[in-house]
Amino acid sequence: MPDDDQHAKGSVSYLMEMGALKRGKRSGWWIAGVKDPETIAEHSFRVAVVGAVLAMMEGADPAKVALLCTFHDTQETRVGDIPWIGRRYLTAAKNEDVTRDQLAEAHPAVAAGIQAVVEEYEHGDSLEVLVAHDADKLECMIQGLEYLEQGYSNAREWVDSTRAKLKTASAIELANAAQNMSSVDWQRTYLR
Repeated sequence: MPDDDQHAKGSVSYLMEMGALKRGKRSGWWIAGVKDPETIAEHSFRVAVVGAVLAMMEGADPAKVALLCTFHDTQETRVGDIPWIGRRYLTAAKNEDVTRDQLAEAHPAVAAGIQAVVEEYEHGDSLEVLVAHDADKLECMIQGLEYLEQGYSNAREWVDSTRAKLKTASAIELANAAQNMSSVDWQRTYLR
């Protein structure tokens, strides 16, 4: 039983560590001048939703894509959110290595399951992985559009650069639609 107790504590430790994602800010937006950028958890939540929507449009497995998206930035509790400019000067540990350390004391099934998700996101070539990567970029683009609305004109570079990296037809279609909408358009039909 001591192993079960230790694995339970290790698994809960991982869950508590994931709570730090609710406090960690996305650092790239600071470079764009955003004073109070979204948290890593806020980003990851919408990436998972965007991923499920894109998966439905692309004929991929929405649950699998949402799972890939949910765990795509969990390593940032330990290495932080290194902005693209910072990656030119820093070499961070591989996400799959960080995940292995995060889960070292967790229940073996939990460790193996999450490790497999992260490995697939980092190295897979399935439609689900492609869609998950597009979801990450599309969410960043949409967030940038929201920051543009708030007056952060430097967000334009993030909008344009992430939009240019989209690969699936559905992500490009949604990006085109987002370019001509405001962040409150969703409620307009109910205000009439």
